[in-house]
Amino acid sequence: MSINTRDRVLKTLLLRQKCTINELADSVGIKPISVRHHLAKLEAEGLIASSEERHDVGRPRLVYVLTRKGMEEFPTRYLTLTLRLLEQLKATLPEEMVGEIFRKIAQDMVLDITEDLDTENLSIEDRLNILKDLMAVEGFTIEWEKEDDHYRIIEANCPYHHLGETHTEICAVSQELIANITNVAPTQVKCILDGDAHCKYIVPASE
Repeated sequence: MSINTRDRVLKTLLLRQKCTINELADSVGIKPISVRHHLAKLEAEGLIASSEERHDVGRPRLVYVLTRKGMEEFPTRYLTLTLRLLEQLKATLPEEMVGEIFRKIAQDMVLDITEDLDTENLSIEDRLNILKDLMAVEGFTIEWEKEDDHYRIIEANCPYHHLGETHTEICAVSQELIANITNVAPTQVKCILDGDAHCKYIVPASE
């Protein structure tokens, strides 16, 4: 892969957050078949991730996003700025209010990514599958499985890990995403920030 093409693919994903193969081909200026070749290499390097995005009609489409490793290919001044903003928030506002801000951010994210999605009449397992796809677009890698009278949700990575190391309130984002999609309040039993290999949530099987 040429350096120019590699950088242009990554930069396009940075700016647009998620893209299909055709969108990347148009942006980079090469044919879709060539983009597939480049994307395969970037995914093998762990710089990007793919997931299916469902629509009301037609087949699901494959979309690509940067992973945390991919984000680290770019200058990280944004991280320094974000950390300073969080420090100022916590120094100025009560702890409860800071937590509420993070919950509101998560709720707004849910509204954005589920605007055209009706989950009201779906089973818990259907909602878990939707959760998996939607969180992948946001940079999370999750799996779920049923165990006895509950479901286990395994979050293998967190795109906000660097922020969470000093600001654990960021965990409210994934917790709110899970709660709003599944309509069940999750119980966190493991956390990457506590040194665990992954984050783990439990939700009851009954709806």
